Amino acid sequence: MSIDSNAGQLPDEHRLAHLPRLVSRYYSERPDVSDPAQQVAFGTSGHRGSSLKTGFNEWHILATTQAICDYRQAQGITGPLFIGMDTHALSEPAFVSALEVLAANHVETRIDAGCEETGGEPGYTPTPALSNAILNHNRDRTSDLADGIVITPSHNPPVDGGFKYNPTNGGPADTGITKWIQERANELLANDLEGVKRVSHAEALKAPTTQRFDFIDSYVSGLDKVIDMAAIRDSGLKFGVDPLGGAGVHYWTRIAERYQLPLEVISTTVDPTFRFMRLDWDGRIRMDCSSPHAMAGLIENKDRFDVSFACDTDHDRHGIVARSTGLLNPNHYLAVAIEYLFTHRPQWGDQAAIGKTLVSSSMIDRVAEGIGRAVVEVPVGFKWFVDGLMDGSLGFGGEESAGASFLTFDGQPWSTDKDGIILGLLAAEMTAVTGKNPGERYQALTERFGAPVYARVDAPADRDQKARLGKLSPEQVKASELAGHAITRKLTEAPGNGAAIGGLKVETEAGWFAARPSGTEDVYKIYAESFEGEDHLKRIQEEAKALVDGVLKG
Repeated sequence: MSIDSNAGQLPDEHRLAHLPRLVSRYYSERPDVSDPAQQVAFGTSGHRGSSLKTGFNEWHILATTQAICDYRQAQGITGPLFIGMDTHALSEPAFVSALEVLAANHVETRIDAGCEETGGEPGYTPTPALSNAILNHNRDRTSDLADGIVITPSHNPPVDGGFKYNPTNGGPADTGITKWIQERANELLANDLEGVKRVSHAEALKAPTTQRFDFIDSYVSGLDKVIDMAAIRDSGLKFGVDPLGGAGVHYWTRIAERYQLPLEVISTTVDPTFRFMRLDWDGRIRMDCSSPHAMAGLIENKDRFDVSFACDTDHDRHGIVARSTGLLNPNHYLAVAIEYLFTHRPQWGDQAAIGKTLVSSSMIDRVAEGIGRAVVEVPVGFKWFVDGLMDGSLGFGGEESAGASFLTFDGQPWSTDKDGIILGLLAAEMTAVTGKNPGERYQALTERFGAPVYARVDAPADRDQKARLGKLSPEQVKASELAGHAITRKLTEAPGNGAAIGGLKVETEAGWFAARPSGTEDVYKIYAESFEGEDHLKRIQEEAKALVDGVLKG
C-alpha cells in the first residue's frame, strides 16, 4: 500500500466535495436496478454509496425505509423507531426522505429534539446514543419494543452516504434481517416504488407519530453508570477530545459540563466538506480516527494533554492519543482496555468473557489468560457480540477496526453497537485511576506477554476466486508449517460460535494470518501478526499469499 505524498496534510480547497452537486444528484438520479452497483446492498454496516455514482439516492432511501416498515409489520414490532443522522452531506436528505415514509406508514418515530447549536432543528445522533436509547426503552419490556435507523457511512469520505437498521436488541442487524430488507427494497425499486407510502416533509413533521426525543440528555445523563466520572473529574490531569466534525459534536461540551471534567473540546466545527481533516493514507478525506494520517492534527498536539481522543463521524469508533506514545494502534488499545476493565469492574462477576474478532490481535488472548478470563472469538462484524452484551455473558466486545463496547458497572448492557465515546472516556478513567496512560499500560503488557507486530495487506482476486476463498475447508490447506513454526489451528469457522468466517485463518504459537475476500473490491485481505518481529511478519505474509493463491488455483 503506497502512501500518498499529501497524506497527513490539509486538503486542497479546489478538491473538496461539491456539495450542491452531491445533493442535487441525490434527488435527480434514478438507480438502474439491473446494475448490481446501483441496487440496495446491505454490507456489515448497512447500505452505503454515493449519489455521484447513483449508489445512494432518494429512491434507495424511500425503498429501504418502506422495506423496514414492512419488516416491522411482519415481525410485530409496534414500539417507537428511533432515527438519527450524522454530519455527512447526504445524511440530512436521507433523513427527510425516511421520515416522509415512516410518517405515511404511521410508525411512531422519535427524532432528535434539537439544541441551541442547531437552532432547534433536529441535530446529529451518534450510533451509540441511538443504541442506548433503544435499550433504555426496551428494558423490562416484552411488547411495544423499539428499534432504530442510523443514517451514516461511518468514517467514509464526504461524498458517501449510509443507511443502516438496528433491530430491537439495539445492535447491528444480522444477515437474516438485512437480507430480508435488501430484497424487499430492491423489489420496490424494480417496481418503480409502487408500494412505497409517502407524505410531504411538512406533513411528516406535523404527524402525531413524529415525536421529539432528547438523545443528548438521555445518553449523557447515564454515562456515570459506565465510566468513573468522579475519578476523571478529580484527577488533576488534562484531557482533550476532537469530535472530527461528527455526530457527537454537541455531546462533548455537555459531558464536560455535567460531570465537571478537565476535558477540552478541541473543535466544534461542523462542515460537510470536512475541509479541516488531514488527508488519509491515499490522499482522500476520511474521518478515520485510527489512522495516523487522518489523526495527524491531534497527534501533533499530544503534549498538550495527558490523553486525548477522537471519534469517527458517527462516533462508533475511537482513536486514542497518549502523551507517552502518540496514537495507539487499535489492537493495542483493545488489549489495554480489556486488561483494565476486567480488573476494575468487580460487579461483572467471574463468568463474563471477552469478545474478539478472529482478525484482532493475539495479545488479547495472552492478556485474557493472564487475568483468567475466557475469550469468545467470532467472525468479523460487531453483530456477533450483541447477544453476549445483552445477557452479560460478554463484559466486553471489540474488533480490530477500533470499535468496541462494554457493560455498565453493574453488568447491564450500555450500547450493543460500537461506542467510541465510552472508549475515549475509558482512556481518561484508566489514566486517572492508575496514574499510567494507555500507551504506558500497553508497554507494560508487552514486557509481560511480548510485543506483536500486525499488518493487513490486499492481494488481487476475481469474483470466482473470492467465492472459492469464502468456501474453503481446513482440509484444503496441506501445509504443516507457517514461517518456520508448526501450524496449530486451521479455521474456517469461528471457535466462539461456530459461524463461518468467510475465509481462512491459520495459527501457530508465534503468529497467524487470516485471509478474507473483500465485499466491495476484486481483492482478498490478508491480516497477519507475529510475536517475532517485522521480518517474521513479512515471512508470514509471503507464505500466506502463496498458500492462499495455491488453493485458489486448485
